[in-house]
Amino acid sequence: MELSPSVKYWLNFLHPVMMWALLLVSLYAAYLGLQVQRTRSAQGEEKKELIKGRYTVRHNQIGSILLALMVAGSVGGMAVTYINNGKLFVGPHLLAGLGMTVAIAFSAALSPFMQKGANWARMTHILLNFTLLGLFTWQAITGVQIVQRILSNA
Repeated sequence: MELSPSVKYWLNFLHPVMMWALLLVSLYAAYLGLQVQRTRSAQGEEKKELIKGRYTVRHNQIGSILLALMVAGSVGGMAVTYINNGKLFVGPHLLAGLGMTVAIAFSAALSPFMQKGANWARMTHILLNFTLLGLFTWQAITGVQIVQRILSNA
């Protein structure tokens, strides 16, 4: 079954729109994670107020959604590229995307250890997630370049 040229063209934009939305959600998840850290180190009344924000629960929920959608977005981006070109283009965008997928999987896998209080897992989780945000920013820049190329070739 062959997709129409119009469908193939518009599929090019599904991945970038989804990933830009996920970049914004990732920044929100980072904010929540920082609030979790703040809550953990707070004392007295400040801690009681921060606990009301349910930052840990919200961070875990957003993280789960990010994991699922980022993996789906990575696979989807590669699928659309393959559908439209018959091959994948190995370059900074693909490599950063694969790195992001690995980073978020490892980061999420640390959750059970963090729940048991393992500080090494918490520090590794934070390091992986800030690396992920760096890769995501690079991904956004290289993605805009790709979209510009697609638009100029239309």
